[in-house]
Amino acid sequence: LNPASIMTQDARVHYIVGEGAQTIMLPDTYNGLGFKNSIYMVVEVLDLQERWKAEDEKRAPLHLLFIEEPEAHLHAQLQQVFIRNILQLLVIQGEAEGLFATQAVVTTHSPHILYERGFQPIRYFRRGLVGNDQVTEVLNLSAFYAQETEHRDFLQRYLKLTHCDLFFSDAAVLVEGNVERLLLPIMISSAAESLRSSCICILEVGGAFGHKFRSLIEFLGIVTLIITDVDSVTLLPADRGGDDDDDDELEVELDVPEARPADDFRDLLGGDAPPETAGGAADPAPAHRYGKKCLPSTVGAVTSNQTLVKWLPAKQSIEELFAATEQEKEPPADGTTRVRVTYQTPVQVVWNGRRAKLAGRTLEEAFGLENAEWCQSPEQKKLGLRLRGAPADPEALAAGLHKRVSGDKFDKTKFALGVLTARPEEWHVPAYIREGLIWLKAQIDLEVEAEIEGAGIDE
Repeated sequence: LNPASIMTQDARVHYIVGEGAQTIMLPDTYNGLGFKNSIYMVVEVLDLQERWKAEDEKRAPLHLLFIEEPEAHLHAQLQQVFIRNILQLLVIQGEAEGLFATQAVVTTHSPHILYERGFQPIRYFRRGLVGNDQVTEVLNLSAFYAQETEHRDFLQRYLKLTHCDLFFSDAAVLVEGNVERLLLPIMISSAAESLRSSCICILEVGGAFGHKFRSLIEFLGIVTLIITDVDSVTLLPADRGGDDDDDDELEVELDVPEARPADDFRDLLGGDAPPETAGGAADPAPAHRYGKKCLPSTVGAVTSNQTLVKWLPAKQSIEELFAATEQEKEPPADGTTRVRVTYQTPVQVVWNGRRAKLAGRTLEEAFGLENAEWCQSPEQKKLGLRLRGAPADPEALAAGLHKRVSGDKFDKTKFALGVLTARPEEWHVPAYIREGLIWLKAQIDLEVEAEIEGAGIDE
């Protein structure tokens, strides 16, 4: 058995000279360090496995194989090939269902290796402090897989799709979409530069799916910042269905907390309260209605963002979201889990010599309001936020930006790339993102200080 063949199906290298192509076999000395290490590990595993198999009746019932960080100096794709094939070597033909089997324990910092195995084999080592002592808690992801039946398949597919490094990060940031993912690194440099020295996992999840990560975040105990949009909509009549051709119409799931008074429930749904809500009875099933995108200042507006409704701060109306306290946005830590949500709220907007407290519905609207002069300048036409004609006041500016961003011709990626091409000192990070990043920096700093104190290190 050629160990190199286990790593690759074809060891030949192609190169082109002039108009022709030749195939040559490079000698083993041309292999990189990681490939050589992999061949050595394969030989060792084959030898250990064969010697264990040869013991027959005297074979030890427990056969453990430990491999430490096989990804060292190894290309990402080859990491996946290695872990996939090395485990196949441990299968004894004809004994797959028997009592004897080799169990491999692999320590790794590679998301590419985790990609191959899914949740169940993962044992996550979480650092913590008990008093002044540093401790490590081992979390069994197979237990999470067994208890999280609702979202586990989605989470597993998502993590495989993104090759994300959530399990190896100091903190996680859940963002709304591609624009936030592109701009967040440069916003971190502007608002909380020390975070650049930390391992931050940025997950693009959207407001409709962010809450699905709640169980995993809480299980792992990772410090998490949720940056999302307020996504304001005004409800359409209850008997009206959605128009598939209208991009401004969104389906809204109205989930009313159990303790909410019946009058408030009636106001939200636009009709009589169901009898089962009277007297504080159990919640009814969530009602589905359609809503039309609107400015957050619209009277009676609600959010279509399920992360804000089902996770933090657990509010439905825009008025309640704007009035949410810091404790509601960042509930007391449950064990080691610290999570905070941040979204657009009214800020002071200055335009045409006038001032008004306004909020954007999305990142692009908030950015345009808080960088009004810069975005409306002819030089920044590439952003797509410049309006025809000068708006008379801040309210007109907000309405114009909302119409522009909600239109089907607005290119979000072009906006993000336009911001990236400008010098960071030319524009301001929207207030809600800045506040969230400052909070995240404080959490990371607290962890570092605790580790320094626990280790007895004098600064």
